Amino acid sequence: MIEWGTILYGAMLSALLAAVALVATGERRRFIVGVGALSTLIAPIAWNAILRATHARQFFTDAPIAVLPASWQDTGSGVFTLAVTCLLLAAVVPHEPLGRAVLRTAFVCGLIAFLVDVYLY
Repeated sequence: MIEWGTILYGAMLSALLAAVALVATGERRRFIVGVGALSTLIAPIAWNAILRATHARQFFTDAPIAVLPASWQDTGSGVFTLAVTCLLLAAVVPHEPLGRAVLRTAFVCGLIAFLVDVYLY
């Protein structure tokens, strides 16, 4: 079972890399980068807390694909992050149209959370 230290390490690393990726993809608004980083911090913590609380060990089985050994746990982190980013942006930046900018931000954050889970912890 995944330990809390690992969960927090992965979430913090995901948030940091999401902020860097958002800036690298052209996002210049600090508030949006901050919301993206925050959602990339809290979503993997929430997902992994659910798995930990329910003793869902089967979610941690990696796929037998050498280049992308993703598990359901990794996928869940990405999906949760995508959803939380969309919801937070819709809540805190209501004047931002739910279009390309929001979806791009959510996609980048979800992808980073997924890739960090697969390859870095």
